[in-house]
Amino acid sequence: MKYTEAKLEDSVIELLQEQGYEYVKGEAIERTPEEVLIKADLESYLANRYKSDEITASEIAMIIRKLEVFPASDMYDSNKAIMKLVSDGFTFKREAHDKKDIYVQLIDYENIENNSFKIVNQLEIEGNHKRIPDGIIYINGLPLVVFEFKSAIRENATLHSAYEQITVRYKRDIPELLKYNAFCVISDGVNNKAGSLFAPYEFYYAWRRTVGLAAEVNGIGSLFTMLEGMFDQARLVDIIHNFIYMPDVSKHDEKIVCRYPQYYATRKLYENVLLHQKKEDNTGGDGKGGTK
Repeated sequence: MKYTEAKLEDSVIELLQEQGYEYVKGEAIERTPEEVLIKADLESYLANRYKSDEITASEIAMIIRKLEVFPASDMYDSNKAIMKLVSDGFTFKREAHDKKDIYVQLIDYENIENNSFKIVNQLEIEGNHKRIPDGIIYINGLPLVVFEFKSAIRENATLHSAYEQITVRYKRDIPELLKYNAFCVISDGVNNKAGSLFAPYEFYYAWRRTVGLAAEVNGIGSLFTMLEGMFDQARLVDIIHNFIYMPDVSKHDEKIVCRYPQYYATRKLYENVLLHQKKEDNTGGDGKGGTK
């Protein structure tokens, strides 16, 4: 089956819904045309997560403002700083000085069900020019993944043109969206690849397995393996938390997103280490975990 862009978009939304993502059409989100955060989601998440700390509405607004003030004009440094806040969390000093600081995590990595996952399409964003991304994955109101679709049946609509749409035109016209970006996905239904906003086109790769020991899949099947593998909710937040690398010091705009063999191999190695790890009292495993 060959997809038109509209059919491909619908198929991706349907597959993500089956994995627990809430579908929201862009026009249904209350926001100004320039805003890219879903502030209601982020406010709700922070209020619930830090309810026991008695976090206030004004403190939540301060946290959101902390994200918004990073300049989109300085794309790489702002993206690097925001990704560090998202992956590592940060210490937030309270309004009342007699209250203990809160260590804020913008994603709950331990309890996946506490997060809000949404797939949003046709969100009109006003920037230097109006742009309408085909799809955006929001976690707790943060626009962390951008999808761009092209039709495999249109000769002039290549996968490379989807790459250019994000990394050239969106980056130029709606940088406010992309300063929050963890990674991007380009797809024509048959070819489906993910990569960093700052990576050359040849460094975009397919995610060809749903789980580590599954057979590799090519062609249209790789759309399913990407969505069921990379976008499994627990795996997606794990990738965002642990498998995106931006060097502390670099002469170039470098950001590396793991490929599926790296992800599954690292997870298998880590689990093997835990299995064989000895406890402090010398009980437990045999201490032989690791590579062989």
